[in-house]
Amino acid sequence: MTAIEQTEAARPRGTRLPRRARRNQLLGAAQEVFVAQGYHAAAMDDIAERAGVSKPVLYQHFPGKLDLYLALLDQHCESLLQSVRTALASTTDNKLRVAATMDAYFAYVEDEGGAFRLVFESDLTNEAAVRERVDRVTLQCAEAICEVIAEDTGLPRDEAMLLAVGLGGYSQVVARYWLASSSTVPREKAVQLITSLAWRGIAGFPLHAAEGH
Repeated sequence: MTAIEQTEAARPRGTRLPRRARRNQLLGAAQEVFVAQGYHAAAMDDIAERAGVSKPVLYQHFPGKLDLYLALLDQHCESLLQSVRTALASTTDNKLRVAATMDAYFAYVEDEGGAFRLVFESDLTNEAAVRERVDRVTLQCAEAICEVIAEDTGLPRDEAMLLAVGLGGYSQVVARYWLASSSTVPREKAVQLITSLAWRGIAGFPLHAAEGH
């Protein structure tokens, strides 16, 4: 069950929940408000009302709006990183691996909760703690891709990292455009198209020790 689904299930006032469940409920409500309004326009009153709790209950879990935002950002940065790592580990066929990684970004932006907006389109990137988290997950995703490229091609790490940053950035920018443009291209076809483009580039680097995939 997602955080937003937990919010819907637990919204009626007066319901006592275990601490972890309450925290997840509050995060779900905060996600809805932050995605809809942005950080600056959102108010703790709005989040408490959305969750169906009093503001003191909200402050028992999160001392302030920034603490709540950062907790939510941590959650969704970790989700993106795990999706990319899972995609890379899903196969040893490199073309399929590229496709799986591209699809991980598409699935991330397509999620109905809109959490990707907190990571890729935050209106709070001038806040050092937010910028650090966004930069860190971008770097971590690139490092995960870099490990595969370096291992398979034998390229020096710095060169493999440039390719990895390029692939990761390309994936999320195209995925966000696809969603924002309300494209009539189905997700599966969109992933196929951008995988074809990416694969034509990355496949030009010979496999290390002439390994075949």
